[in-house]
Amino acid sequence: MIRIPSTRDASALVWFKSSYSSSGDGNDCVEIAITPATVHVRDFKFPRGPRLALTPSAWAGFVALSGEG
Repeated sequence: MIRIPSTRDASALVWFKSSYSSSGDGNDCVEIAITPATVHVRDFKFPRGPRLALTPSAWAGFVALSGEG
């Protein structure tokens, strides 16, 4: 995981629903925004709330492990 300075403007990010967010309940969605150096992750119900910022390799590892369950 990486830290993003709080002064950075996140409004320029383009968010979309993750394909891994398919519980059948439309309220259980995770959105991601990808930049060259970072994958941002947030709960779509709280777009101004907390979010994770991961390196692309950390995101790839998470996605790989989440498919093993």
